[in-house]
Amino acid sequence: MEFEVPSFRVTLTIGAVDPNVDPSSILPRAAAAVREFTTVEAFDVGVVSGTARITVRFTADDGEVALQIGRHVANTLRPLAEIVAAKVTERVGGRWYLVQDDR
Repeated sequence: MEFEVPSFRVTLTIGAVDPNVDPSSILPRAAAAVREFTTVEAFDVGVVSGTARITVRFTADDGEVALQIGRHVANTLRPLAEIVAAKVTERVGGRWYLVQDDR
């Protein structure tokens, strides 16, 4: 039997970008921050209600590790851009569920 590693994604809503930072560099930097710890499955940027939203999908052993990776990505991007919101979700079946931070 083959073991599947759970799939997670960190989604960050991006506000103002530092004037000295190329906005197109934000998504690759987010993906690189995830790659420091695990495999990146996909990454994308979209605009929702006029606000940039980046998503990086990745594998992790469990929700606690995924939350740590999500925090790392947010901390990596904070010097570059305003992080309006951040969340980590886990794919279960065909749906995404919020990973709760139980700290």
